[in-house]
Amino acid sequence: MTLAMTPPMGWNSWDCYGTTVTEEEVLANASFMAEHLLPYGWDTVVVDIQWYEPAARAGGYNDGAALELDAFGRQLPAVNRFPSAAGGAGFKNLADRVHALGLKFGLHIMRGIPRQAVRDRLPVEGTGFTADQIADQSSVCDWNTDNFGLDHQHPGAQAYYDSQLRLFAEWGVDFVKADDMLGPYFEDEIAAYQQAISNSGREMVLSLSPGRALSLAHLEHLRDNAQMWRVSDDLWDAWEDVEAQFARMARWAPHQQAAAWADADMLPVGRIALRAERGGERLSRLTMDEQRTMLTLWCVSRSPLMLGCDLPSSPPETLPLLTNRDVLDVLNASRKNRELLREGDLVLWAAESTTSEDRFVAVFNTGAADLVRTLPLGDLGLGSSAAHRSEPAGGPSWRAREAWSGNDAMIGLRNGLQALDVKLPGHSAQLFRFSL
Repeated sequence: MTLAMTPPMGWNSWDCYGTTVTEEEVLANASFMAEHLLPYGWDTVVVDIQWYEPAARAGGYNDGAALELDAFGRQLPAVNRFPSAAGGAGFKNLADRVHALGLKFGLHIMRGIPRQAVRDRLPVEGTGFTADQIADQSSVCDWNTDNFGLDHQHPGAQAYYDSQLRLFAEWGVDFVKADDMLGPYFEDEIAAYQQAISNSGREMVLSLSPGRALSLAHLEHLRDNAQMWRVSDDLWDAWEDVEAQFARMARWAPHQQAAAWADADMLPVGRIALRAERGGERLSRLTMDEQRTMLTLWCVSRSPLMLGCDLPSSPPETLPLLTNRDVLDVLNASRKNRELLREGDLVLWAAESTTSEDRFVAVFNTGAADLVRTLPLGDLGLGSSAAHRSEPAGGPSWRAREAWSGNDAMIGLRNGLQALDVKLPGHSAQLFRFSL
């Protein structure tokens, strides 16, 4: 399997459209991504929750909603929002159009089986079982009433997931965001879902949510069964949400590896909340400094990047946030990513390039006031270089460029040691690429 060898990068409809995204809106964002972002690695378009709910509304869920299901209790796209799904076509036509743009197509799904299928005792495809026989009606999501969990002591439970993933494979799905999997941790559900993907015959990235209080004790099981997993609840455009991810990603970053990524959640940049869950339509409440800080932390910790904005209507300054080559190099081609220091409002991260001798250092100011510091390079993981290079008394002669500004860094000798001078406004970040 060669899925997600670097952290996945894409767009997800949730932050902007909540439960109500339409086919037209998905295609508009996909077209923008293909034209402006695909050359930088952004390649996945994900339709989030309740694409199968014809009466979905902004600002919440309809309890006991009448879902669009097929004869085997599997969700189908609501035709009033996805007209190309008419006649039982499902997402095949939409996925084909996304693929034609050079992109991958993804969707969201809830853990378990629709309560509606259980109520109606719908058959499980290819078996003699019915939905009511395989459901665990005591296993429910505490924020959405669409589904029951499955009883994985019953052979029909795996058969249902196999059937669902066969359908997704027929549609051409490349990415599945499976929700209500991690809080609490549903080990049997996760393993069964990955088995169903394997049985489908089509490679699909599996992303698990929501991630509240996710423990490192599950690391090996997560690596065996998913390519992405959230480490927090939903993140929105509030500085407090971004700041809380520093500690979480410091725990998870040392464990990042190909095909197994801890996910700091979607990026609420640009124009969001057209029909979403928390507040009305707006530009992100994060300042540009805070948005750069968020992108820097996500990249230096190697979190997947999933955009939450409406791309076509976001302001022009959003695009440079997403197309900075040095920043994306840290995401895609670095190792030994780690937090070096947390001292008051100062947070330091470091990483090494996997394609050269370059090193990366991220400097964060989590406070509101300006931060001015002189940082010895030896404290930034820069105390050694290739053995064949000659080193001055103060260490190897590094030069550096700051990624967001494009300016050369201020490096000088301080008490015989090379040091970096930084000045950061409140809630801002600088990312330095050091070369010899």
